[in-house]
Amino acid sequence: MKKLLLAGTAILLTLGTQSASAQEAGAAAQDMVEPGNEGLADIVVTAQRRTESLQRAALAVSAVTGDDLAKSGITETANLGKLVPSLVVQPTGGTTSFFLRGVGTNSQNSFSENAIAFNFNGVYVGRPTAPAGVFYDLERVEVVKGPQGTLYGRNATGGAINVLPKKPELGKFGAEGLFEYGNYDSKKGFLALNVPIGDTVALRVAGQVVDRDGYISDGYDDDKGEAVRASLLIQPSDMWSMTLVADYYRQHGKGAGAVLLPSSAFAVPDLNDRVSISDPRAQAAIAGYAATIFAPPFCGGFGGFIRSGCVSQAGTDGFLDNKFYGLSATIVGDMGFGTLTVIPAYRKSDVKFRTYLPGFAGDFTDLAEQASLEVRLSSKEDQRLRYVLGAFYFGENQTTENFFRQGNISTTRFTPRLETESVAAFGQLTFDVTDALRLVAGGRYTREDKKQLTSTAAGGLPGPISPPLSAPFTGDLTFEKFTWKAGIEFDAGPASLLYANVATGFKSGGFFVAQPPNNTFAPETLTAYTVGAKNRFFNNKLQLNFEAFYWDYKDQQITFVGGVPTGNGLFAQGSTTVNAGKSKIYGAEFEARFAPSRNDLFNLNVQFLKGKYDELVTANFSPTGAPVTTGCTTLGSRLANPGVNAARFYDIDCSGKPTVNSPHWAINVGYERTFPLSDDLSLVAGARANIETSRFMNSNFRPEEKQDGFVMADAFLTLDSRGGWNITGFINNITDKEVLARAGTRPILDFPVGTLRPPRTYGVRIGFDF
Repeated sequence: MKKLLLAGTAILLTLGTQSASAQEAGAAAQDMVEPGNEGLADIVVTAQRRTESLQRAALAVSAVTGDDLAKSGITETANLGKLVPSLVVQPTGGTTSFFLRGVGTNSQNSFSENAIAFNFNGVYVGRPTAPAGVFYDLERVEVVKGPQGTLYGRNATGGAINVLPKKPELGKFGAEGLFEYGNYDSKKGFLALNVPIGDTVALRVAGQVVDRDGYISDGYDDDKGEAVRASLLIQPSDMWSMTLVADYYRQHGKGAGAVLLPSSAFAVPDLNDRVSISDPRAQAAIAGYAATIFAPPFCGGFGGFIRSGCVSQAGTDGFLDNKFYGLSATIVGDMGFGTLTVIPAYRKSDVKFRTYLPGFAGDFTDLAEQASLEVRLSSKEDQRLRYVLGAFYFGENQTTENFFRQGNISTTRFTPRLETESVAAFGQLTFDVTDALRLVAGGRYTREDKKQLTSTAAGGLPGPISPPLSAPFTGDLTFEKFTWKAGIEFDAGPASLLYANVATGFKSGGFFVAQPPNNTFAPETLTAYTVGAKNRFFNNKLQLNFEAFYWDYKDQQITFVGGVPTGNGLFAQGSTTVNAGKSKIYGAEFEARFAPSRNDLFNLNVQFLKGKYDELVTANFSPTGAPVTTGCTTLGSRLANPGVNAARFYDIDCSGKPTVNSPHWAINVGYERTFPLSDDLSLVAGARANIETSRFMNSNFRPEEKQDGFVMADAFLTLDSRGGWNITGFINNITDKEVLARAGTRPILDFPVGTLRPPRTYGVRIGFDF
């Protein structure tokens, strides 16, 4: 790793020297380049809680504009990863997990919180069920890589995703729309209106409807929902403004589905056919496998009744019935000496869904209400010592019922209640040592309190489907942590920035759904060392950015299907979170953009990533006592429920294995060419490819749960009018490549299942902007 950081530093110094000599004085990266002129247009971001050029932000951040999202047809969170090579998005049932550079959370736990913070309109969104229905009428999406331990409100161990909607504009009436039709009977419609109300008020109303059939054989992996958002800007003077935003999204359809992964244990349908686990073809394969298993409580030794229960685990009756509500205000005032920003917000997530991931039936209801308040004071930008100071409050009440069914074998019901309260004070200082050299220091103190109240019930055959709940059990946890950042920035030329920093991040501990006392886990921490450079060359036509990083990840929270205590000293199979891992992650990211003329644009983003678990030992649960299938080393086993049944714990050592969701190489490459047809019309042709090497999708490291290297390519052709309308034909995943989004092991019968990224899709879009 030392060699990588030293090589990175040498590259940075070389780039900085070249930039200082090659760049013309008037081509500073922070200057905007109007569309149609030669050179690269700039993107303004707020990733550091102030408005600045993306090229002047001394941190690793990828920004995707709303136009780029529209060109890519992205209307759901799951597809965001194809535009940001370091980001992995994993949909599961009604939840979404994020991984950045190998750091993330498998959100199988009702109390799960993503290690990558998701923020909408400056508001932290707590539930992994809730990052949905926001990808329309956007200014941009920012993906910030690495721990955000000073400027962000909460729980950003590995990074943050900031989704920023378009704001109302004063004094301007405007309308935007985009309508799409494609295969899988995909229908998408978006409309936005900007209405001025006098000189000081403006209203923007936007809505979207999405209706698409499922990608797999039984209709799962569909996308259906309706969303609306209203934004009201009140700006009585240049000194003060307030923006009120209310949003609503209803998500329905069948939800995410699963397919059987190729296995050495039994033959499965070809992955190319996208056969769901509820399809008769998959059920026949499962039935044949189940008939060979005679250990209780499996199928072969109990005749047709139990065998039928085993093979009927997955049904076609999965559904989503989710509603999300949000209300926030952003108040910005010029205090003379600085700018005050106040953001009060309320969000509600009302979720009901049935899923068969990872292969057994689960019915969930989850009502979560959160309230937050962030207050920031930032100095004027023309001061030698600049600051951002703030305070943050977050409170959430969550009421959930989880009902799991192992076919006709057994049922388990949990009714977890969770209260979370988080308060933080933070600040970051930037000091100009010289006109070109700056020092940065920041810190944040966080205190979090969590309380749970949970009842459980477990039953089997014969007996009631919903056995009586146990007496409720409670728990209280408190966590306190100071996180910090220190850095240096140097302007090596008029359009060249060099930077280096050390930053820490923290994600609080919590509960998983089980009987105490063994149902808690501790916080995780991450320390990141970074060197980077951002440069523009040749009169703003060539952009070369580079970053090398080393992450030290301790007390890592690992979620897997293990053994959970159910009372009376007994254990059953369930989602478990433990502090099982310590890892080292390092790598480098290179970005190039080149606009040799006003009609050509090349893009290249390359990430090299190397991650390894120094320590990763988990206690995997086997309800029958049969050995656990794993790609790791089995250290030994012990009875889980002595004197009751043959269930055993197997201690699995995966130390030395690569971190999950960490391809060694991830590459995005693209090219766009504009062909002027007349003064009013032009034709834009574009293509992009996403290239990744292999990676494991699950911390059990079974060969079946590994995604091999792949290439996915998209292309589009747009007829664009200066009058404000456009028509686009597109095709995504041209080669119809089957790529895993997630992989796991089905409990009880112990075979691997997975969810797939979208197949080949194509269609036409018609848009306007007046």
